[in-house]
Amino acid sequence: MKIKKIDALWSHVHWLGVLASSGSFTAAAARLGVSKAAMSHRIGELEQSAGVPLVRRTTRSVRLTDAGQHLVAATDEAFAAIERSFTGVKDMASEPSGLIRITAPVALGRQRVVPHLASFLNAHPLIRLELDLSDRLSSLAREGFDLAIRHVETVPDTHVAWPLCDTQTVLTASPAYLRKAGTPDSPHDLAAHNCLHYLRDTDRPSWSFEARKGRRDRVSVSIRGSFAANNSETLRQLALDGAGIALLPDFSAVEPLQSGKLVRVLPRWRSVGAFGTRIYAIRPYSTQVPRAIHAFVNFLKVELKSGFELP
Repeated sequence: MKIKKIDALWSHVHWLGVLASSGSFTAAAARLGVSKAAMSHRIGELEQSAGVPLVRRTTRSVRLTDAGQHLVAATDEAFAAIERSFTGVKDMASEPSGLIRITAPVALGRQRVVPHLASFLNAHPLIRLELDLSDRLSSLAREGFDLAIRHVETVPDTHVAWPLCDTQTVLTASPAYLRKAGTPDSPHDLAAHNCLHYLRDTDRPSWSFEARKGRRDRVSVSIRGSFAANNSETLRQLALDGAGIALLPDFSAVEPLQSGKLVRVLPRWRSVGAFGTRIYAIRPYSTQVPRAIHAFVNFLKVELKSGFELP
C-alpha cells in the first residue's frame, strides 16, 4: 500500500474520530454516508502511514489503541472548530439547508411528528430529514443524531433543550373491560386489576399517583398484568381490545378518549413518574446551532404548542 503524504490524510484522521465516537465500523460508515468497506480501507491507509496500529478489532467491538486515542484527542477540537466554521458559512445562505438526523420514540414520532413533516419539507426545499423511530434512548453524539424529540422530566446539562409542549399521563380502560372487571375507586384497587404497563428495568412494576385536589401525598401501588410493552401504541391497542387498564401518555390516549372507545380511570388522581411532563427537542451542546435545526425546532414549537387536550 502506497504511503500517502500527511496533507492527504486529514480526512482519514477525521474518519478515525468518527469511528471512536461511533464505536463500530458499521455505525461510523452510516454517519459518514460511506460503505463499511470504504471505512475499513481508509483506516487501514491511516495505520499504514502512521506505522502503528490505531484500532483494535475484535469480533464484537472496535477500540482505539493508545496511539489511536492520542491522535483523536489531539485533533478532535480542530475538527470541531472546522465543523463550526463550515456551519457558519452554510448559514450565510439565504435559505436553511442541509441534512437533519432526528430520533424520536415510535408512538410520539408516528402520531405527533410525522404528520407535520411534509408541510415542513414543502416550506424548506433545501433541507433533508432522516427520522429514526425507536423507543431505545440513543446517544446523540455517538450515533450521529442532530436532534432528539423526547418526553422527559429533565435534560442533561451537556445538552441544549427547546420545550415544545406540556404532556401528561392518563389512566385508561375500555368501557367493556370496566363492565366486566369493575371500576376502581382508588389507586389501591388497581392491585385487583389486569394492568397493562410500560416495560421497564424493574422486577416489581408499580404506578404512583397524587390526588388532584387536597393532599399531595404520593401513593405507590404494585401492579400486575398479563402484558407489558415498551411502546404506548401497543398498550393502547390492548386497552382498546378490553385486555386491561393502561397508563398512557396523552398523545396516545387523546383520540380514543374523545371517541369514547377508552374512558379515564381514577380521574381524581394524577399519575406521577411514569412518563415525562414536557416534550423537548434536544441536541448536544454546541456554540453554534445550524439554521436548518433552528427552522425545524421553531416549526415544531408552532405545530405542538397547544399540546393535547384531553376530554
